[in-house]
Amino acid sequence: MAFATRTGVRLHHVEAGTGDPPFVFVHGWCCDHTFFQPQFDHFQASHRVIAMDLRGCGQSDKPADGYDIPTLTDDVATLCRELDLKKLVVVGHSLGGMMAIEMAARHPSLVGAVVAVDPGPIDILPATRALFEEFIAALEGPDGAAVRRAYVEDMFLATDDQEQRRRIVETMCSVPLELALPALRGVLDWNGVGALKLGDAPVLVISSGTGGSNDPARLRAARTSVQIGVTVGAGHFIQLEVADQVTAMIERFVRNL
Repeated sequence: MAFATRTGVRLHHVEAGTGDPPFVFVHGWCCDHTFFQPQFDHFQASHRVIAMDLRGCGQSDKPADGYDIPTLTDDVATLCRELDLKKLVVVGHSLGGMMAIEMAARHPSLVGAVVAVDPGPIDILPATRALFEEFIAALEGPDGAAVRRAYVEDMFLATDDQEQRRRIVETMCSVPLELALPALRGVLDWNGVGALKLGDAPVLVISSGTGGSNDPARLRAARTSVQIGVTVGAGHFIQLEVADQVTAMIERFVRNL
């Protein structure tokens, strides 16, 4: 069990493999380091790979604050510097995908490439913002725990693996709501278009579908070089449900850097 420490907050991580470029896997909202297990296992055969628990999640410390995207991203950067990682490939899912884009903008000397796996809204539409605000308000109400569970349950297709679905739901619903809420507020405060424009590392966005705030045309309007991949046959947790598709796209992207 390994930890890095930033401003008194211990950040749990696991590591395996050797070889460049190194990979850092960043999970999404209320998840943990195991949510990239298929990719961690695959790439450790030829690369140094690290998967971490964000603050508030898994085995990392759970302070009362620091859940905005810039602070969470700086946590990742601190870990990477402590592990002496250079020109790494940052692979993030959902909230972690947003953080991967932010990291290339905030810490360009660390990042060689970005893979955002079904990221949260990068160029947020007014309708998407309204949905987030409504969801946050419901989480703050007396039925917040039930609201979160229903929200997470709705992230799957009927054909997704049921045992995996159960594990994901239980993991995500175990994070205290008082820690989960500020991360969602941080999504609304984030300037995703600005971060996408500012970073110069190659970016691959792998989506479970097209349209909305992450529509390819909207992303390419912010940055023409962004590469887009779309998976088939899974809900939001594509890196677990259709791991072969996601891993193959990442492998091809990195090979062509």
